[in-house]
Amino acid sequence: MVLIDAHCHLEPHDFADVAEVIARAKAAGVVHAVVVGQFHGPGSFGHALEVAATAPDFFTATLGIHPHEAQNATPADFDFLARTCATPAVKAIGEAGLDYFYNRSPPDVQRRVFAQQCALAVQLKKPLVVHVRDAHEECFDILRAEKVEEGVIHCFTGDETAARRYLDLGFYLSVSGIITYKKTELLQAAVRAAPLDRLMVETDSPFLAPTPHRGRKNEPAFVAEVARKVAELKGLDVETLALQAAKNTAALFRIPIQL
Repeated sequence: MVLIDAHCHLEPHDFADVAEVIARAKAAGVVHAVVVGQFHGPGSFGHALEVAATAPDFFTATLGIHPHEAQNATPADFDFLARTCATPAVKAIGEAGLDYFYNRSPPDVQRRVFAQQCALAVQLKKPLVVHVRDAHEECFDILRAEKVEEGVIHCFTGDETAARRYLDLGFYLSVSGIITYKKTELLQAAVRAAPLDRLMVETDSPFLAPTPHRGRKNEPAFVAEVARKVAELKGLDVETLALQAAKNTAALFRIPIQL
């Protein structure tokens, strides 16, 4: 089985030994992982770029401002983000988006910061990694208004209607361990209906460990369980599903890997 983890966070305080994480991932069939860097507070964007640099053949890095922290971003942080995302080390902008479930930043600030990152992605001609929770309508409207044409809705949890709107914009849908949980019928229906060539699988490590690992710290190796569930929903063998999802991820993030 050939897998790419389309979205993970591997900060040192969660994973002290990245080499061990890579070894376990490779043993599960993972050939690459997208390490998502996000803003932690004024002057700090975490360690995604440093982690990715330790194994550039295995990792692809992104950088963005999560909606939770949108209100804390200063003009200097936006300048740093723009300069850094313009470098070859960063393959995509994000995760960025809207989260009206927690509302840790005011909605108007979330929308402004999201729109800025949408514009940056368009300017740099790089993909956008989107976080959206309880805000699909406004998220879609901003993506359309900013004319973002390539990206992925990470940890997609919407229904078929939301899925179709994002797909019509040209976006991919990335499926997390949530798909293995109970009472996710609407999400499962959306995944069944989505075209195979627009799906990815992810862990969102260290969060959202899939069944049967739920309750443990998530890591890239566990993306295999996500792939198994998606394959079941699509009526495919897991090897076929995993390979196509890996090809989709490599295409969006321009990962130079033979699959």
